[in-house]
Amino acid sequence: MTLEEIHGQEAAPVGHDWMQGAGKALHELLVSAQRRGCLTAGVYESAKLMNVDPDNVAFCVLATDEEDEGDIALQIHFTLIQAFCCENDIDIVRVNDVAKLAAIVGPSEESGEARDLHCILITNPNEDGWKDPALEKLNLFCEESRNVNDWVPTITLPE
Repeated sequence: MTLEEIHGQEAAPVGHDWMQGAGKALHELLVSAQRRGCLTAGVYESAKLMNVDPDNVAFCVLATDEEDEGDIALQIHFTLIQAFCCENDIDIVRVNDVAKLAAIVGPSEESGEARDLHCILITNPNEDGWKDPALEKLNLFCEESRNVNDWVPTITLPE
């Protein structure tokens, strides 16, 4: 008997359309969050924010490229961030293309320099009524992924 049979739930759709929809939703969420000032980029900046105000974090993105796979320190940071997100019911996804992420998020607005995009947090804005449809789609995607034991699903960003 599988976990899905025990809980009476269907497996998440794993087709290309479902993944592509999640990629588009992530792109929309990143653009919207940046416009609203609700985006924190960087492993250390994200860790500081999670330590100070974990209830304000709505979503987490971890990003790597092939050359980052051998970076043990980064993988340890990712493990700790993932554990924190699971403990605090924060949905989390992985992206395997930092260059695409950089094209969406862009350089730091303050300095114009490239940012550390290995970890990005989306926070709740001060506006109580803000409901981003892209965030809701991604929350559903993460929930469906957990139903098939994929706790940190990987999303492919659109071209």
